[in-house]
Amino acid sequence: MEQNFYQKVYGFLTAVPKGKVVTYGLIAAAIGHPRAARQVGNALHHNPKPGIIPCHRVVNREGRLAPAFAFGGEERQAELLRNEGVEVIDGFVPLQKYLWEGD
Repeated sequence: MEQNFYQKVYGFLTAVPKGKVVTYGLIAAAIGHPRAARQVGNALHHNPKPGIIPCHRVVNREGRLAPAFAFGGEERQAELLRNEGVEVIDGFVPLQKYLWEGD
């Protein structure tokens, strides 16, 4: 199940457009595992294709960046998001403006 779960997470993430973010819980629900937000985070830490699978577009339910962003820390995540036009204010993304909930 773990490998299949990870592939579903990565598949969902590749659909998230530049300039938008999603939450761990939103991904979990979208792939059919609504109580698996922590497992989504674990999958992101094992991202086999950083830069291709955009794990920097994932924030917590309050819009907070990952304090331990696996690919360079919180500042790197903020930089990647800002490069896509996403506002980051004191470590948070305003979800009402940037949350993507699918097509």
